[in-house]
Amino acid sequence: MYIINTKPMKIVLCCLVLFTLLSCSEKQAYYTLEDFGKVEKIDTHIHVSTDRDVFVEQAKRDNFKLLNIVVDFTKGREFVEEEFAYRLDQKTRHPESFEMATAFSIKEWDDPNWLNQTLDWLKRNIDEGALAVKVWKNVGMVFKDSTGQLVMVDNPKLDTIFKFLTERKIPVIGHLGEPKNCWLPLEEMSVNNDRVYFEEHPQYHMHKHPELPTYEDQIAARDRMLEKHPELIFVGAHMGSLEWSVDELAKRLDKFPNMSIDLAARIGQVFYQTIEDREKVREFFIKYQDRILYATDLSDGGKDDPKKLIREMHDAWILDWQFFVTDDIMTSDRVNNEFRGLKLPREVVDKIYNGNARKWLKMFPGE
Repeated sequence: MYIINTKPMKIVLCCLVLFTLLSCSEKQAYYTLEDFGKVEKIDTHIHVSTDRDVFVEQAKRDNFKLLNIVVDFTKGREFVEEEFAYRLDQKTRHPESFEMATAFSIKEWDDPNWLNQTLDWLKRNIDEGALAVKVWKNVGMVFKDSTGQLVMVDNPKLDTIFKFLTERKIPVIGHLGEPKNCWLPLEEMSVNNDRVYFEEHPQYHMHKHPELPTYEDQIAARDRMLEKHPELIFVGAHMGSLEWSVDELAKRLDKFPNMSIDLAARIGQVFYQTIEDREKVREFFIKYQDRILYATDLSDGGKDDPKKLIREMHDAWILDWQFFVTDDIMTSDRVNNEFRGLKLPREVVDKIYNGNARKWLKMFPGE
C-alpha cells in the first residue's frame, strides 16, 4: 500500500491561490493600457471652433467628455461672440459630450462702458451654460492700454470681474504667463514642443522681448490676484505656468487652497521631470491628486484633415493614459530620453481623469 504525501500538492495549490489573489488585487488597484476605452474620461481643455463633428465623434470612440474653451485672441468682442457661438452649438447638439467655458474681450478695455458690457456678457454666457471663464496670456503679455502699459492680471479694474465670478462660484481658467522656457534661448529649452512653438510664434518668445515683463513678474501678478481673491475658484491652465518644477507648483497649491491645475500642453514637462526624478513626480501626483485635472489643449478649427486630426487625438490620449497607468519604458517626441510611466493607483487616475473635473468645474452635474 502506497501512502501519497499530499503536502507538496497543498503547498503548490496554496501558492496558486495566493498568486491569483495577488493578481486580482493588482488589477483592482491599477488600471492597464487595455482599460483605456472602458474608462469614462474628461479632457478639461480643448478648443473646437467649427460646426463639424470630427472631434466629438473621436472623443466618443475613446470614451472622452470635453470642456470646450473660448480664447480671447485680442481680436475684439465680435470675435469672442463668434467663438462662443461655436461652443454653444456643439453643446446644444452634443450635451452628453460637451461642456463649455467662455472668455471676454479685452480689446475694448479703454471704452468707459467696457466693464459693464463685460459683466453683462458673462452673465448671459453663464445663463446659457458656461461653467467657467478663461483669461488668456494676452493679459500680461500682449494687450496694452491707451497709455501704452501692459494690462496685468492684478490690475484693479479686473477686480470687479473676479469678485463677480467669486460670488457666482464660477471658476477662472487662467493661462497667465507662459512656460519658463519662453524666456530662454531655443537651444536651452527643456522640451522639444516648446522649441517648435516659440520658433513658430516669435511674438510670444519672451527671450526676444526683454522690454516685456519677466517670467517672475507674470507669476507674481497672478499670485497677487489670488491673494486679493482668496475665495475665487482658480484653475491654473498649463500647470499654472509652473510646469518646470513640481516643487514650485506644490508651494502654490499649498498656499492657495482654491487653486487647481490642468495639464494642457505641458505633459512634456512632466515627462522631462520624470526623467530627472520619477519618484518625486509620482509622489507629487499622489499627494495632490485632488488638485490635478487631465487636459491636452487639442483643437479643431475645421481646417485640418479629419484623418490626421483623429490620429493626433487618439495618439495623444493613449500616450498620456499609458504614462499614468503603467510603468512602461516610454518615448515621446517632446523629450530626447526615455522615461518610465508613473503607474498611479486607480483611485488617483479616476480623480485626475474624471472626478476633479466634476469637483472643480461642476461638469455634467446631472450624471
